[in-house]
Amino acid sequence: MFRFFIRQMILKFGKRYDYDVDYMLHMLERTPGVMNGLNAMSKLSSYRKKTPLNAHMAARLQGVLMEDCGPCVQLTVDMALEAGMARDEIEAVLTGDLAAMAEDTALGYRFAAAILARSDDQDVARAAVRTAYGEEAVIEITLATQVSRFFPMIKTGLGYGQSCSMVTLGERKITMEKDAA
Repeated sequence: MFRFFIRQMILKFGKRYDYDVDYMLHMLERTPGVMNGLNAMSKLSSYRKKTPLNAHMAARLQGVLMEDCGPCVQLTVDMALEAGMARDEIEAVLTGDLAAMAEDTALGYRFAAAILARSDDQDVARAAVRTAYGEEAVIEITLATQVSRFFPMIKTGLGYGQSCSMVTLGERKITMEKDAA
């Protein structure tokens, strides 16, 4: 019974986002007990109380770009659009165009990029987020960045990862390079 309901939820998710959920179904069939953990990780990557939407989604996009350049990026783009992030802001994140980003987007992008690269300026980027939005936002952006990497890595580990593909943003198609992040 549990598997039936979870399977229906997974299939509904796949249909909603036009996303291949075969790796989730594989996990459900082989290790159904992990599904609660996967759901918790999904909620954790979406957790946002103090962080502006654009900063949060820029961080999620940066995290997923670190591990993927195809379907998982498209899924995150679709979720950003659904949440209300403007197309031009998403495109600026995907292409790394800081000059085209609004201030909120750029703060999330810079902090996420700094912690992903473990760069020398991560303390400066963290302080900028803390000053703008508070310590809660530092935590939220850190979680958004790191947890968004989880699903592409699981997918790849199970052999369901795909090669780079075009990301659709409205009518525009953007070619993602693996080292875009």
